[in-house]
Amino acid sequence: MSKISKAEYIRQETVTGTVPMMARDRQYGFWDLFLTTSGFSIATWCYTQGAYVAQYLSFKQMLINIFCFNIIWILIECLPVLFATRYGIDLWIWLRSVIGKKGVAIFATVISLANFGWYAVDSQLFASSMINLFGGFGITLDADIWKPVLGVLCVILGAFIALGGPEVIKWVNRFLVTALLIVGLVVVVICFTAVPIGDMLKVAPDTSIYESGLGRFMLSAEGNVAFAFSWSTQALVLPRLAKSEKAGYWATSLAYGIVAPFFVAAGGVMAIAMFVRAGYYESDPTVMLSTLAGPGFALLSLLMVAFANIGTQGTGSYVNSMIIKSGFPKASYKLIVILTAIYVGVLTVWGWVMDNFGSFISMAAQIQGPIIGMIIADYIIVKKRKISLKSLYNIDGHNAYDFTHGINLVGLGCIVIAFVTNILFVFNPLTAEIKSPLFMVLTGSGYTAVCGGLLYWIASLTPLKRYMLRDRDELDIV
Repeated sequence: MSKISKAEYIRQETVTGTVPMMARDRQYGFWDLFLTTSGFSIATWCYTQGAYVAQYLSFKQMLINIFCFNIIWILIECLPVLFATRYGIDLWIWLRSVIGKKGVAIFATVISLANFGWYAVDSQLFASSMINLFGGFGITLDADIWKPVLGVLCVILGAFIALGGPEVIKWVNRFLVTALLIVGLVVVVICFTAVPIGDMLKVAPDTSIYESGLGRFMLSAEGNVAFAFSWSTQALVLPRLAKSEKAGYWATSLAYGIVAPFFVAAGGVMAIAMFVRAGYYESDPTVMLSTLAGPGFALLSLLMVAFANIGTQGTGSYVNSMIIKSGFPKASYKLIVILTAIYVGVLTVWGWVMDNFGSFISMAAQIQGPIIGMIIADYIIVKKRKISLKSLYNIDGHNAYDFTHGINLVGLGCIVIAFVTNILFVFNPLTAEIKSPLFMVLTGSGYTAVCGGLLYWIASLTPLKRYMLRDRDELDIV
């Protein structure tokens, strides 16, 4: 291999996560990362999430629920961003030391397959937006035919953006995020002017989900905690491109903890305004905008919302393909992007995720929760922010993170115990059945994170510590 081709190989593998990102090669300052992450986080699924919560809470409860649970959990779960920027690696590389290299390959694939369900929602909303746009110009499209076609088109265009890498993603989001933030602010103004705020405050929550007010509040909180967790395994990929730890942490935390909840709240406000105006709740922002806004602005907003989904599709494809690549470092990044695009296309045409949105986000969080808890416990308490880079990358025969046939049995056990005990004794996300008073304090997703972290920390206080910290004898710990 020539010197030029070696350099090119290293550059490509740095961008796609196989080797650490050197400080001199990092492309994102605070605003670059903030805008890219915000563009990723404010897809129209935020409006869907807001509409989901709005049905079961009063107007004031909805706002408290959305912002408090998102901000608190995001600030906690983003702590490992500090190591992502310090070492130039992402969550899934560090996780080789927590669940083992084969464990990462397994969970990176499983969680990414779950994450891609969000992008099926994203592409379906794009299709709805485009159909409504054409309708605004007097062109009627048969939804049964065109919705899957346009949804798959969104997936394909997103894949092209993902193949362009971080630089393309950065410039796409610089434009889209600025425009979408303006649209989001105007949307809120439209809602408060289209419907009297007094009427929105009078809307009674739907009690069918749970008789108790506290139960409805915490079930909505489960949706918001799960929403916050949905970023976790993706959020800690892009910060490795940040130039400083401070920029990485705050850009990520503010995007997911403030910007995304603002758009969720906007979706909730729109849903309530829609209920006042039309007598029913609606989760599709394009339908809500068409009903509440004048035709001129509605078309402009629909256009921005529609094409924002393409940017989100591209960023999400890049991030989740990197997650899979961290488990299979020899796999072709381009091939992963293509295969996952096909997978999202199938989910888009199928439509199950959109039809079962609440159960989907909660179930996905049950797997992500224990990993969040373990990574924070491992980073702060167990490994005390020190790691062996040589073992992470199998350099010169260093294999401290091979554990048992490539799997850390302690980490795997913590995930399984947290997942199973939650479903059996705390909360069943498929049936929305609350089984323990613990749910009223932690929610189901929160329980899995606390349980996973506690179990991992307790294990480190036993003779298992030597098994968990096999890297402490290595000389290259930094």
